[in-house]
Order: sequence, then C-alpha cells, then structure tokens
Amino acid sequence: MRLPDMPITQDSAVTLRYTLHELLPNGSALKLLDQGHTAYLHGGYENIFPKVEAALAGKAVGDSIRLDLAVEDAFGPVDEALKRTIPKGEFPPGVKVGGQLRGTNDQGEPQVYNVVKIKGPVVLLDGNHPLAGKALRFSATVAEVRPASSEEIAHRHVHGDHGHHH
Repeated sequence: MRLPDMPITQDSAVTLRYTLHELLPNGSALKLLDQGHTAYLHGGYENIFPKVEAALAGKAVGDSIRLDLAVEDAFGPVDEALKRTIPKGEFPPGVKVGGQLRGTNDQGEPQVYNVVKIKGPVVLLDGNHPLAGKALRFSATVAEVRPASSEEIAHRHVHGDHGHHH
C-alpha cells in the first residue's frame, strides 16, 4: 500500500535512490563509491546512518537530501585492533585478495575479515568496514514510503525489493 504523499515517520518502510561519494582530503573532489536503491525501516532501527535518518524524517516521495558525513557519522575510524596477520599455512585454499574470512575478534565475537594482501609467508586481514576512515557524501531521493508490516517491525528491517530477504 504505497501512499504518494505519506511522510516518513516512525515505522515507515522507505525506499531510496541514492549515490554515495567519498569526500577526498582536499575537500572539493568526490569519488563515486556506490549508487542504486536501498530500503530501510525508519525509526531508530539502525538500518541507515542516524544523521541520514534524521534528515529524511518528514520527507515524502520525490523529496531529496544531500549530506556530508564525517568519518564518525559514517562507518567510523579505522580500528587497528581489527587488523590481523596470519601465517599463509593457516590460510584456507582458494581464498584470494578481496575475499573474506570469518573469524573472531579480541572479544571472541564473530568477525568478518577482508583479505587485504598476501605477502610472502603471511596474509594480511582487515576486519574494518571497507569504508571505515572515510568521510562520505550521501545523496538520496525518496522513491517510496509505506507503512511497515508488523513482521518488518518485529524483524527490525524492510523485506522485499531493495530490503532484506530471508
């Protein structure tokens, strides 16, 4: 049930057309990182950056936003504790640079590590989000707003097109 003039409020299922750029250190140049559609559940469900969610509150289909996000407001700073070096002998066969491995962090919690480099007898892994440490520009246009289903609210995310699939 799409409502063309429905504003984004608590428990709205929102679909956005977006572009994501990296703000380069010189402050003026931009590097395109991603673009497409995404869906999120509005209202503090941590499906989207908090500053983006705040800027979208009250918007409706066709409205647009553009926000510059500091490192702290995006994926956060690079955490050196999430970088690992492991012996190549412990490295699973078939995984290459750019691939991912599942492991645990220093607290014993599950952690996904990106394979950054294979150098001689060691493999360098990084558990940081690939965009950690980067300032970003997030631009979006609201494509759809509808009331979230009770199942989406219970699961804390949007289902279906551009959302989560079970």
